[in-house]
Amino acid sequence: MAKRSALFICVAVAFLLVVGMVMLTSLCSYVTDAPESDPYQEVRQQGVWLALGLGVCFFGAAIDYRNWKKLVWWSFGGVTALLVCCFVPHVGKEIHGEYRWISGELLGLSGTTIQPSEFAKLAMVLFLAHWYSSYPDSGNKILRGMVVPLAIAGVLMGLVFIEVDLGTTAVMIATCMALMFVAKVHWGFLSGISVLGMTGAGLILSMDPGRMERIMAFLDPEKYRLGAYWQNYVGLMALGSGGVEGLGWGEGRLKMEYLPFAETDFIFPMVGEELGLWFTLGVVYAFLAIAIFGVVIANRAPDRFGMFLAVGIVGLLAFQAAVNIAVTTGAMPNTGLPLPFVSKGGSSMLVSMFAIGVLLNVYRQGRTAKVSEWSWRDKAAPITRL
Repeated sequence: MAKRSALFICVAVAFLLVVGMVMLTSLCSYVTDAPESDPYQEVRQQGVWLALGLGVCFFGAAIDYRNWKKLVWWSFGGVTALLVCCFVPHVGKEIHGEYRWISGELLGLSGTTIQPSEFAKLAMVLFLAHWYSSYPDSGNKILRGMVVPLAIAGVLMGLVFIEVDLGTTAVMIATCMALMFVAKVHWGFLSGISVLGMTGAGLILSMDPGRMERIMAFLDPEKYRLGAYWQNYVGLMALGSGGVEGLGWGEGRLKMEYLPFAETDFIFPMVGEELGLWFTLGVVYAFLAIAIFGVVIANRAPDRFGMFLAVGIVGLLAFQAAVNIAVTTGAMPNTGLPLPFVSKGGSSMLVSMFAIGVLLNVYRQGRTAKVSEWSWRDKAAPITRL
C-alpha cells in the first residue's frame, strides 16, 4: 500500500477536481456575480486557476521539501503582512462584514480577490514542522513544546480570527493540535490549552450577535428556518431531493438563486442534488483516501521535518473537508468554509494543489532515502503516535 500511496492520492485529487469543474459548469448561470452576457465566465476563470494549480503542484512535487526550511520565516512574515493588509483601507476588501480578502487589482488582477488566510494555513504548518523537527525533545517541556510555538503560530491564527474567518481558524487550531499530538506534547498541556481555547472562543462568540445567531439556529433550526438557518435548510433539501442517482447534471432546482454560495461553501449539496448519493460518497471517500494515504506517506518520511509537514498538510485538507461537509449536512453551525479542490476559488485551489505537490515530494524522498537516514524513527520517534 505504501508504494501506491501517491497514485491513490493523485486519483482522489483528480476525481475531486473533475467533480468541481463539472458542478461549476452546471451552476455558473446562477452564480450571483455571473454576467448575463457571458454566463460561463466563472468556469473559464476557475479553469485558469486549475491550470495554475496543476503548475504549482508539479513545482511542489519537483522541489525537495527540505528546501522549504530556508523559507520558514520569510513565508511567515510575508503571510502576516498580507493578513494585516486585509484591514488597510483601499487594499483590503470587506464582504458581508468580513475582512478576508485583498483586492487583486493592486497586482493587476482585475475582478479577482486574494484570500491570505488560505496561505496562512500552509505558513503555519511549515513553521510548526520546522519547530518540532528542530526540537524533537520538546514534548514534555511546556515552554518549548507548547507556549512558544503556540504564541508564534497564534499570530497567524489570531489575525485570521479577527478577519471573522472562524472556519479557517478552527481548521488551523485542529491542525496545530494534531501536530502537537504527533510531537508528543504532554496530554495535560493539550487538555489545558483545549479547555482555555474553547472557553475563550465561547466568550468571544457570545459578544458577536451574528455568530451567536448562527449557533442558535443550529440548536433550534425550525425556529430560524427562514432566517439564519435558511442556507443550511436549502442545502439539506438539495441533498435529500437528489436521492441515490440524482436529478441529473444541470437539472438541479435549488441552485436557481435559492441557495446562497452554492458554488463555494455549499457546493457539496449541489453534488448530491444533481449527481446523487454515489457521487457524494465518492467525494467523502476521496478525502478519506487523501487522509489515509497521506498518513502512510508521513510514516515513510525520511526525516522529522517531512513527517510533520505531511501530517500538517493532511490535517489542513482533511479537517477543512470535514468541517465543510459537516456544515452542509447540518452537523455543525455555518462557518463559511470552501470544499478543497471542489469549490470555486483561486486562492484555495493554488494552496491546496501546492500542498499536494509538497506531500508527493515527501513521498518521493521517502522512496529514495537510504536505510541509514531512517535512524530518527528509533527510540519512540514521534510518528509512533499516529
